[in-house]
Amino acid sequence: MTFKTPDLCDEFEAELGKTVRVVAPMFQRYGKRTSFSGEIVTLKIFEDNSLVREAFAEDGKGKVLVIDGGGSLRCALVGDQLAILAQKNGWEGAVVYGCIRDSGDINGIDIGVRALNTHPQKSIKKGVGDKNIAVTFGGVTFNPGEYLYADEDGVLVSSKTLC
Repeated sequence: MTFKTPDLCDEFEAELGKTVRVVAPMFQRYGKRTSFSGEIVTLKIFEDNSLVREAFAEDGKGKVLVIDGGGSLRCALVGDQLAILAQKNGWEGAVVYGCIRDSGDINGIDIGVRALNTHPQKSIKKGVGDKNIAVTFGGVTFNPGEYLYADEDGVLVSSKTLC
């Protein structure tokens, strides 16, 4: 699927702020895919990426994992091994409200990733967190089953498919 977020904003201008929401420009771009889109699957975690591994182990075809890591800059929630697992299971991409690590390796993996920054330290593993609940960051609420569109210009969330 080919799209440009500015074109989607123009096309759905009347729906901006309602069914189509623009995420604040706060993310760095990682991964080989410069653009990606798909149905949203959410996680709410804090400095524990156990549920990220579980999610990426599932079939991700046509899906984007949105990880609300509380904006923590104290450890990484996704590394190269999880990115490889995500690619293997067909995930389109991930948006991480937190950090990643192994960014150089992730940049060579065919997946799209947006994250606040990088951090070399791995997370704890206690299996704590929530899956498929509404999460809010970047001025937008991400609901499971909605759609996310990300490219070089930004990230959009929509309650319906846009293209």
